[in-house]
Amino acid sequence: MIAAVAAADLRGHRHSLFEDVQGLATGTLFVALGLVLLRQAGLLTGGTVGIALVLHYATGWRFGVLFFALNLPFYWLAWRRLGPRFTLKTFAAVALLAALSEALPQWLQLGAVAPLFAALGGGLLIGAGFIILFRHQASLGGLNVLVLWLQQRFGWRAGWVQMGIDCSILLCALPWLTLQQGALSVLAAVAMNFALAINHKPGRYTAF
Repeated sequence: MIAAVAAADLRGHRHSLFEDVQGLATGTLFVALGLVLLRQAGLLTGGTVGIALVLHYATGWRFGVLFFALNLPFYWLAWRRLGPRFTLKTFAAVALLAALSEALPQWLQLGAVAPLFAALGGGLLIGAGFIILFRHQASLGGLNVLVLWLQQRFGWRAGWVQMGIDCSILLCALPWLTLQQGALSVLAAVAMNFALAINHKPGRYTAF
Protein backbone atom coordinates (compact mmCIF):
# COMPACT_ATOMS: atom_id res chain seq x y z
CA MET A 1 0.00 0.00 0.00
CA ILE A 2 2.74 2.50 0.95
CA ALA A 3 4.73 1.95 -2.22
CA ALA A 4 1.61 2.03 -4.40
CA VAL A 5 0.56 5.43 -3.03
CA ALA A 6 4.10 6.77 -3.40
CA ALA A 7 4.20 5.66 -7.04
CA ALA A 8 0.98 7.53 -7.76
CA ASP A 9 2.24 10.70 -6.09
CA LEU A 10 5.46 10.72 -8.12
CA ARG A 11 3.22 11.81 -11.02
CA GLY A 12 1.73 14.74 -9.05
CA HIS A 13 2.14 18.50 -9.37
CA ARG A 14 5.14 20.31 -7.96
CA HIS A 15 5.02 22.32 -4.75
CA SER A 16 7.03 25.44 -4.00
CA LEU A 17 10.22 25.11 -1.94
CA PHE A 18 8.49 26.53 1.14
CA GLU A 19 5.59 24.08 0.76
CA ASP A 20 8.02 21.17 0.42
CA VAL A 21 9.98 22.20 3.51
CA GLN A 22 6.90 22.44 5.71
CA GLY A 23 5.50 19.22 4.22
CA LEU A 24 8.66 17.23 4.92
CA ALA A 25 8.91 18.69 8.43
CA THR A 26 5.26 17.96 9.25
CA GLY A 27 5.23 14.49 7.71
CA THR A 28 8.39 13.33 9.47
CA LEU A 29 7.13 14.76 12.78
CA PHE A 30 3.91 12.73 12.47
CA VAL A 31 5.90 9.56 11.75
CA ALA A 32 8.31 10.26 14.62
CA LEU A 33 5.43 10.74 17.08
CA GLY A 34 3.84 7.51 15.88
CA LEU A 35 7.13 5.70 16.42
CA VAL A 36 7.39 7.10 19.95
CA LEU A 37 4.05 5.46 20.78
CA LEU A 38 5.04 2.13 19.19
CA ARG A 39 8.42 2.03 20.91
CA GLN A 40 6.85 2.91 24.28
CA ALA A 41 4.67 -0.21 23.96
CA GLY A 42 7.41 -2.39 22.45
CA LEU A 43 5.60 -2.68 19.11
CA LEU A 44 6.81 -2.79 15.50
CA THR A 45 5.80 -1.67 12.06
CA GLY A 46 6.90 -2.64 8.55
CA GLY A 47 9.37 -1.26 6.00
CA THR A 48 12.83 0.06 6.75
CA VAL A 49 11.48 1.59 9.94
CA GLY A 50 10.46 -1.89 11.08
CA ILE A 51 13.90 -3.36 10.30
CA ALA A 52 15.56 -0.56 12.27
CA LEU A 53 13.23 -1.23 15.21
CA VAL A 54 14.01 -4.97 15.12
CA LEU A 55 17.74 -4.24 15.17
CA HIS A 56 17.20 -1.68 17.93
CA TYR A 57 15.41 -4.24 20.10
CA ALA A 58 17.96 -6.96 19.27
CA THR A 59 21.16 -4.96 19.77
CA GLY A 60 20.23 -1.94 21.86
CA TRP A 61 21.81 0.35 19.25
CA ARG A 62 20.21 3.74 18.70
CA PHE A 63 17.23 3.64 16.36
CA GLY A 64 18.05 6.91 14.56
CA VAL A 65 21.56 5.76 13.62
CA LEU A 66 20.31 2.35 12.44
CA PHE A 67 17.50 3.88 10.37
CA PHE A 68 19.81 6.37 8.65
CA ALA A 69 22.45 3.73 7.90
CA LEU A 70 19.95 1.19 6.51
CA ASN A 71 18.74 3.73 3.96
CA LEU A 72 22.17 4.57 2.53
CA PRO A 73 22.38 1.72 -0.06
CA PHE A 74 19.02 2.67 -1.58
CA TYR A 75 19.85 6.26 -2.55
CA TRP A 76 21.78 5.24 -5.66
CA LEU A 77 18.79 3.20 -6.84
CA ALA A 78 16.42 6.08 -6.11
CA TRP A 79 18.63 8.55 -7.99
CA ARG A 80 18.87 6.31 -11.05
CA ARG A 81 15.26 5.17 -11.21
CA LEU A 82 13.14 7.84 -9.51
CA GLY A 83 15.14 11.00 -10.17
CA PRO A 84 17.28 13.47 -8.19
CA ARG A 85 14.35 15.56 -6.92
CA PHE A 86 12.68 12.58 -5.27
CA THR A 87 16.02 11.30 -3.94
CA LEU A 88 17.11 14.57 -2.35
CA LYS A 89 13.77 15.12 -0.64
CA THR A 90 13.77 11.51 0.57
CA PHE A 91 17.30 11.92 1.94
CA ALA A 92 16.18 15.06 3.80
CA ALA A 93 13.12 13.26 5.24
CA VAL A 94 15.19 10.26 6.37
CA ALA A 95 17.83 12.48 8.01
CA LEU A 96 15.15 14.53 9.77
CA LEU A 97 13.32 11.43 11.03
CA ALA A 98 16.60 9.97 12.33
CA ALA A 99 17.29 13.23 14.19
CA LEU A 100 13.75 13.50 15.58
CA SER A 101 13.83 9.88 16.74
CA GLU A 102 16.87 10.67 18.85
CA ALA A 103 15.60 14.05 20.12
CA LEU A 104 11.94 13.33 20.90
CA PRO A 105 12.62 11.10 23.94
CA GLN A 106 14.35 14.15 25.49
CA TRP A 107 11.57 16.55 24.50
CA LEU A 108 8.59 14.30 25.19
CA GLN A 109 8.43 12.19 28.34
CA LEU A 110 5.63 9.61 28.23
CA GLY A 111 4.28 7.67 31.18
CA ALA A 112 2.18 4.55 30.77
CA VAL A 113 0.69 4.09 27.29
CA ALA A 114 -2.05 1.51 26.70
CA PRO A 115 -0.69 -0.94 24.08
CA LEU A 116 -3.94 -0.92 22.10
CA PHE A 117 -3.87 2.88 21.89
CA ALA A 118 -0.19 2.79 20.93
CA ALA A 119 -0.96 0.39 18.06
CA LEU A 120 -3.95 2.34 16.71
CA GLY A 121 -2.68 5.87 17.43
CA GLY A 122 0.86 5.13 16.34
CA GLY A 123 -0.23 3.39 13.15
CA LEU A 124 -2.61 6.21 12.19
CA LEU A 125 -0.01 8.89 12.89
CA ILE A 126 2.59 7.10 10.76
CA GLY A 127 0.06 6.65 7.96
CA ALA A 128 -0.84 10.35 8.05
CA GLY A 129 2.84 11.27 7.99
CA PHE A 130 3.44 9.07 4.94
CA ILE A 131 0.52 10.72 3.12
CA ILE A 132 2.04 14.16 3.68
CA LEU A 133 5.45 12.99 2.47
CA PHE A 134 4.05 11.27 -0.61
CA ARG A 135 2.08 14.37 -1.58
CA HIS A 136 5.38 16.25 -1.61
CA GLN A 137 7.01 13.56 -3.80
CA ALA A 138 9.18 12.19 -0.99
CA SER A 139 9.35 8.98 1.03
CA LEU A 140 11.29 7.49 3.91
CA GLY A 141 13.54 5.65 1.48
CA GLY A 142 14.79 2.12 1.90
CA LEU A 143 12.34 -0.60 1.01
CA ASN A 144 9.84 1.88 -0.46
CA VAL A 145 12.43 2.73 -3.11
CA LEU A 146 13.19 -0.93 -3.78
CA VAL A 147 9.51 -1.84 -4.12
CA LEU A 148 8.89 1.06 -6.50
CA TRP A 149 11.83 -0.05 -8.64
CA LEU A 150 10.64 -3.68 -8.71
CA GLN A 151 7.24 -2.50 -9.88
CA GLN A 152 8.76 -0.40 -12.65
CA ARG A 153 11.33 -3.02 -13.70
CA PHE A 154 9.38 -6.28 -13.45
CA GLY A 155 5.75 -5.18 -13.13
CA TRP A 156 5.41 -6.68 -9.64
CA ARG A 157 2.45 -5.20 -7.77
CA ALA A 158 3.94 -2.78 -5.25
CA GLY A 159 1.24 -3.32 -2.64
CA TRP A 160 1.66 -7.10 -2.61
CA VAL A 161 5.45 -6.91 -2.51
CA GLN A 162 5.32 -4.39 0.34
CA MET A 163 2.88 -6.59 2.26
CA GLY A 164 5.13 -9.63 1.87
CA ILE A 165 8.16 -7.70 3.08
CA ASP A 166 6.27 -6.28 6.07
CA CYS A 167 5.03 -9.75 7.08
CA SER A 168 8.58 -11.10 6.84
CA ILE A 169 9.86 -8.30 9.08
CA LEU A 170 7.23 -9.05 11.71
CA LEU A 171 8.06 -12.77 11.56
CA CYS A 172 11.76 -12.01 12.10
CA ALA A 173 10.82 -9.93 15.13
CA LEU A 174 8.89 -12.70 16.90
CA PRO A 175 11.81 -13.66 19.22
CA TRP A 176 11.60 -10.16 20.76
CA LEU A 177 7.81 -9.91 20.92
CA THR A 178 5.17 -11.47 23.10
CA LEU A 179 2.04 -12.85 21.46
CA GLN A 180 0.18 -9.67 22.42
CA GLN A 181 2.93 -7.43 21.04
CA GLY A 182 2.98 -9.39 17.79
CA ALA A 183 -0.79 -9.11 17.36
CA LEU A 184 -0.77 -5.40 18.19
CA SER A 185 2.12 -4.81 15.77
CA VAL A 186 -0.02 -6.32 13.02
CA LEU A 187 -2.87 -4.03 14.13
CA ALA A 188 -0.52 -1.03 13.92
CA ALA A 189 0.42 -1.97 10.35
CA VAL A 190 -3.28 -2.34 9.46
CA ALA A 191 -4.06 1.07 11.00
CA MET A 192 -1.24 2.68 9.04
CA ASN A 193 -2.41 1.23 5.72
CA PHE A 194 -6.03 2.04 6.59
CA ALA A 195 -5.09 5.72 6.96
CA LEU A 196 -3.43 5.61 3.55
CA ALA A 197 -6.31 3.81 1.84
CA ILE A 198 -9.05 6.05 3.22
CA ASN A 199 -7.39 9.44 3.11
CA HIS A 200 -5.48 9.31 -0.14
CA LYS A 201 -6.67 8.17 -3.54
CA PRO A 202 -4.56 8.79 -6.68
CA GLY A 203 -5.95 11.60 -8.81
CA ARG A 204 -7.99 13.15 -5.98
CA TYR A 205 -5.22 15.46 -4.76
CA THR A 206 -3.55 18.28 -6.71
CA ALA A 207 -0.86 20.53 -5.29
CA PHE A 208 -1.76 24.06 -6.36
